[in-house]
Amino acid sequence: MLQLIEELGLERPLLAGYDIGSRIAQTICLLAPERVLSAVLCPPLPGAGQRILAADSQREYWYQAFHQLELAAELIDGDPRAVRAYLRHFWSHWSGPEFHQAEEELERLVADYAKRGAFTASIAWYRAGSGTVARSLAEQIPDPDQRVSVPALILWPEHDPLYPQAWSDRVSDFFSRAVVRFLPRIGHFVPVEAPTLFVSAIEEALDLAGGHR
Repeated sequence: MLQLIEELGLERPLLAGYDIGSRIAQTICLLAPERVLSAVLCPPLPGAGQRILAADSQREYWYQAFHQLELAAELIDGDPRAVRAYLRHFWSHWSGPEFHQAEEELERLVADYAKRGAFTASIAWYRAGSGTVARSLAEQIPDPDQRVSVPALILWPEHDPLYPQAWSDRVSDFFSRAVVRFLPRIGHFVPVEAPTLFVSAIEEALDLAGGHR
């Protein structure tokens, strides 16, 4: 990503990320803050710590342990019916109460994920130890001067079962210039469920940082 910023000749762009994209944006902000103007971030964010092991959390994070097993690929990879059931579960369970994924969009995703090897490739992120459970147990609160210093606008949805809004209480331990905004009635898929809010947040973050549109 840093090479892409350089190749495109971008001067301190704003980074906006959700889910894995949020992790990537946070890493860039931490490693090269001078290259970034500001950031718009959604969970996952640091701060869960040992709370990730609570019973309520483990009921939601079962899939990360499941992905470590070869059984996951044996049951799902290359099987459109299994892929459809897998994706439908997460899209329905992780989204907010007012979001309903179009059936044609689900089928488009099934067509991509049902290709032989595609599902197995998609869970490599977890197998590499990059899932939230592994990261939360390994995280340590940094010294105050080692926090992310890039101005960050954090959008924290109300109905994301993976990242309760109560976990926002430790944002200041990891970010020195962050503003947390709660999103009522929105679930995990913030850019899809609330695209207008996401774009507005980008515009606001640009204004707060004194950037150019």
